[in-house]
Amino acid sequence: MRRVSKSVAIVGAVCAWLTSGAAGPASAQDVPAEYQAVLKTLGKSGDYKEAVLKVNIPRTDVRVTISGRPAPTPFGFGGWIALTKGDGGHDVMMGDLVLTEDEVNPVMSAVLNSGLDVTALHNHFFFESPRMFYMHVHGHGKAADLARMAKPAVDLIGKVAQEHQSQVTGGGANVTAGPMDTALIAKTAGYSGEQNGAVYKITVGRADLKLKEMGAVINSRMGLNTWAAFYGSDANAQIAGDVAMLAHEVTSVLKALRSNGLKIVAIHHHMTATEPDVYFLHYWGTGPSAKLATGFRAALNELGKKKGTREHSTH
Repeated sequence: MRRVSKSVAIVGAVCAWLTSGAAGPASAQDVPAEYQAVLKTLGKSGDYKEAVLKVNIPRTDVRVTISGRPAPTPFGFGGWIALTKGDGGHDVMMGDLVLTEDEVNPVMSAVLNSGLDVTALHNHFFFESPRMFYMHVHGHGKAADLARMAKPAVDLIGKVAQEHQSQVTGGGANVTAGPMDTALIAKTAGYSGEQNGAVYKITVGRADLKLKEMGAVINSRMGLNTWAAFYGSDANAQIAGDVAMLAHEVTSVLKALRSNGLKIVAIHHHMTATEPDVYFLHYWGTGPSAKLATGFRAALNELGKKKGTREHSTH
């Protein structure tokens, strides 16, 4: 009987540990009630960390290839909307919607007609099929109102008739999932990441920029970050990512990436009316995973340096 009692006690302790949330990531109960309502309105899942609600809008419905090889959704096709509290109890909303070419303008009209802003539209990749575009959206207001305003656009994603087809031919990436030493990648890059299926992703914030909007801290989860996603094997992988930069950092980051054989696919902004201005650079490349991590580290090494004394005038 003592043995049975001991087993019961152990089971009870384990159950208490599991229900306390100590066994895993934040559960739905950890999301504030008003943000749970946002998730319900949008019909999406999400999480709440660092005072930010992140709503997931992944494009699992689209089978994307890059240079003729399948690319998993976490490699760079996971859209999102994020909300955080600003002054007066109002929220600041930012988001990045991943869209096909035929979806861009219907979704844009839905965003604008609801009273939200579109702050950027651009590519993140070369050589992908179908072509994918990224629309950055923005708004201020009560969380419930922002959810209601975003819903028509979110509901259109994946529902617009695809009238055009694009197909890329050529290229020899030939990347497939295999063993990848993520510990070595993390050591080389200087930052650890997270595994999502076959994709290993490192995200690095720009806390040094101290960016705020309407009293809200614009942190990594709101989109102010540099990241790298790795997919493939140690011998043959691909990397895709985004670098958040100040104006004086752009050229040095470009040089660092190009000198390591990584391709630049876009340079643009994501946000408007922020101070300082932040520029974002997207890159892609293939090769041994350790070499790709070295290229990413080279770009990171150019961030956060003080601006040089020599000034360049603009005309």
